[in-house]
Amino acid sequence: MASLGQIIFYSMIALIILFSAIIILILALTFSNSLPGLMSSNTLPIANLGDDEFLSCYLPTSSEQGSIGQVSVTWTKTGLSGLVYQYENGAPDIGEQNSQFKGRAELFPDAVAVGNASLLLRDVRGSDAGEYTCSISSSAGGGKLNIQLRTAAFSAPMFKFSNGSLSAEASRWFPKPNVTWSNYNGTVLQGSTNFNQNSAGIFSVVSMLQSVNVSDAYTCRIENNLVAAISKATITGSEVLGKTYFIYSTASSLLASAYLSIITSVVCIYYLS
Repeated sequence: MASLGQIIFYSMIALIILFSAIIILILALTFSNSLPGLMSSNTLPIANLGDDEFLSCYLPTSSEQGSIGQVSVTWTKTGLSGLVYQYENGAPDIGEQNSQFKGRAELFPDAVAVGNASLLLRDVRGSDAGEYTCSISSSAGGGKLNIQLRTAAFSAPMFKFSNGSLSAEASRWFPKPNVTWSNYNGTVLQGSTNFNQNSAGIFSVVSMLQSVNVSDAYTCRIENNLVAAISKATITGSEVLGKTYFIYSTASSLLASAYLSIITSVVCIYYLS
């Protein structure tokens, strides 16, 4: 028969799991928060400052259905007076559009006609970050979908090899990143990194790795809390062949904490049972 202490302990573990599940449910509703009918390829996009970004929002329709009628689309942004964009009666209706988005927000009539209300946002600014709501009504249905846009600056590094040293230079990063070097088998190596911040707050990165070997491959990882650029650099004589891919953050720290709570609870039950 379980002691009082064991009963209290397992009750606390059950409560932790319950509360963690509730947090995950709340986060899921916060970030998707969509009524039945609308979908998005990405509700947590990360836009590169100065680039164009698509905010995906569409009404699923069958391929046989073709065009749909009476389509009305409205894009709004939390905390913003006026609209981001509006489309009604087969044409843009931007009389109430906030000046921040004039000439930068766009829908595509041919896409809208088949239920795709994805918004093209040109020349992304830091002030564009925030929660957007896509609203669609049509003869085929509709609903609302929330999208949380995050903004960052990131670029792939350029590599140089000279006098036994390998350097990586990346022109634009924000928030300020960390830089990690490793060799072909994943061992972390000691490099030296310098940052310069321009008047717009964007960081340039120059990182140096000393005493490298010709024909070896090295990995340079530049990352902040939103984006990671993972570059593999292979030294071939006096040249460097570099290849970079980007990884984008999709989970919030709160969601990660909830997940960690569940894992910790399960481990505790396993070892104490």
